[in-house]
Amino acid sequence: MNKTTKTILGIFAALILLSGSFAGGFVTRHVLGETNLFPGFNPNPPTNILLPPTAAPTQEGQANVTPQELQNLFVPFWEAWNLVHTQYVNQPVDDTLLMQGAIRGMMEAVGDDYTYYMDPKVYEIESTSLSGQYEGIGAYVDTQGEYLTIVSPIEGSPAEAAGLRPGDQIIAIDGEDMTGVTPEEARQKVLGPAGTTVVLTVLREGEPEPLEFTIVRARITVPSVTGEMREDGIAYIDINFFGDRTTDELRAKLDELLAQNPKGIILDLRFNPGGYLITSVEVMSEFIDEGVVLIEQYGDGTRDTYNALGNGKATDIPMVVLVNEGSASASEIVAGALQDYGRAKLVGVQTFGKGSVQTIQPLSNDQGAARITIAKWLTPKERLIQGVGLTPDYIVEMTDADYENKRDPQLDKAVEVLMEMIAQK
Repeated sequence: MNKTTKTILGIFAALILLSGSFAGGFVTRHVLGETNLFPGFNPNPPTNILLPPTAAPTQEGQANVTPQELQNLFVPFWEAWNLVHTQYVNQPVDDTLLMQGAIRGMMEAVGDDYTYYMDPKVYEIESTSLSGQYEGIGAYVDTQGEYLTIVSPIEGSPAEAAGLRPGDQIIAIDGEDMTGVTPEEARQKVLGPAGTTVVLTVLREGEPEPLEFTIVRARITVPSVTGEMREDGIAYIDINFFGDRTTDELRAKLDELLAQNPKGIILDLRFNPGGYLITSVEVMSEFIDEGVVLIEQYGDGTRDTYNALGNGKATDIPMVVLVNEGSASASEIVAGALQDYGRAKLVGVQTFGKGSVQTIQPLSNDQGAARITIAKWLTPKERLIQGVGLTPDYIVEMTDADYENKRDPQLDKAVEVLMEMIAQK
């Protein structure tokens, strides 16, 4: 089943209406710290944190800050804290919400879209978002614009059944105007248990008036890897996100398809916004024998190099990779490495350009987690992807008419290129 049939199916928890924002998805996993394969990862956050204003700084970047200077720095904060407690009209105030708001504001002040505070509810959702099971309406969303915007409904989901389409902007939820509400807040308002109902009002291009959809939420299970053997003898594999089960699902799918002796492989990474770093390394390792998969570069200039694991199942079969504007982060790692090694040709359009790595550190007292950008990554040839993306070897656009008429010129071109590669082998 190709991406056109699936109505631009771009899957990953970071896109789904109950998990996160578009292209947020290149995160380290706590299991990294338990292996020697992935250096530089600490799965356990420090537990001996002291709170200002009396805490001595413990990070290298604060090595020259004295406890007194840190205490002075926080004087305005505590002044504001006391003013709220003594002068705000509606007393008593909720100290927990004030604390969470302070953390949220601090993270936003960093100025990085991928560094932010996750309150306990969001953290719980994010912690399970790469399992492939969700409760919601079943749609992938972009939270970077003015309104929460549908990227694609999931096949067979309530969102698809209701008639939501890519590009639909959600301007009201249950009758509440979303103007001025951040898309992330709007996304959380759409969340809810299976069996409950949500009413979405959307703006759709070409429609003179807003449209209204009443949708019953459901539990949705989506595989991260799908594929099939085409009639032309080409194995088509679609990796939708890089999650907990992706590596096992990919290996099982390769076993199934390689047993049928395909002429070549088309790997579809369109609208794949990423996932776990370790999974991108494992996936890449199925297609090369050895070599660097990616390089992490930290703020102090130090680097960690991640190498292929060996014993890949499909390291010499001709291969083409499909990418587009929704291919981001971990999918760019795989596509970029395959392109660098000349292992595969890329077909499609310029990728998203998400080239940074995040770690999620739980906070004390079950108060959520901090999601922090810790590094930028480079391809094996040290290409920087952040803000740039990957340029395909063959640029092929998809028009609205293509989507509406279930045409896929990108896939057609991939088949053409792959057949030429096979003929030259």
